[in-house]
Amino acid sequence: MVMQRAVDILLATAFLLMIVNGNGRAEDAPKIIITSPAFAPSEEIPVRYTCDGADDSPPLTWSGIPRGAVALALVVDDPDAPSGTFTHWVVYNISAGSSGFQTNELKDLKTGLDYPQAVNDFGKLGYNGPCPPPGAPHHYHFKLYALKAALALPTNSRAAQVEEAINPQTLGMGEMIAIFGR
Repeated sequence: MVMQRAVDILLATAFLLMIVNGNGRAEDAPKIIITSPAFAPSEEIPVRYTCDGADDSPPLTWSGIPRGAVALALVVDDPDAPSGTFTHWVVYNISAGSSGFQTNELKDLKTGLDYPQAVNDFGKLGYNGPCPPPGAPHHYHFKLYALKAALALPTNSRAAQVEEAINPQTLGMGEMIAIFGR
């Protein structure tokens, strides 16, 4: 009986340690949720947000940003691209108090949002939507990172530079995956 109780306590402790974010309290573990009112996770991205449509950046919402986050970073990529993971959009130093973007919110420089965007793998600054070759649908990963510090990067940084700078600053992360095929 005593041995079974000890095993139960050890198992419960191990479970709690798996979900704790290093701060000693399970309820504080980051649970960032990223969604879009335009499409659901695992569903097809509407043509409007792709190269076959207007190539508008999709509306996104998020919640569950962990305490202590100073900034956020958004990375949208396609790991199914023939040449390897292809990055479509990187925005960084987003206000940690923000809760999302409207459609094309960052294309208009008059919005008052001063969030730097990286040069994507199309060689362009900002968003370029899904544009896969004909064949099986590709999976597009919308990843939001909570950062413990803003990123100090030069203007026109490449997506890979931003992603490298994100890693040591990450407090938490959320991801939504959607698909698009042609």
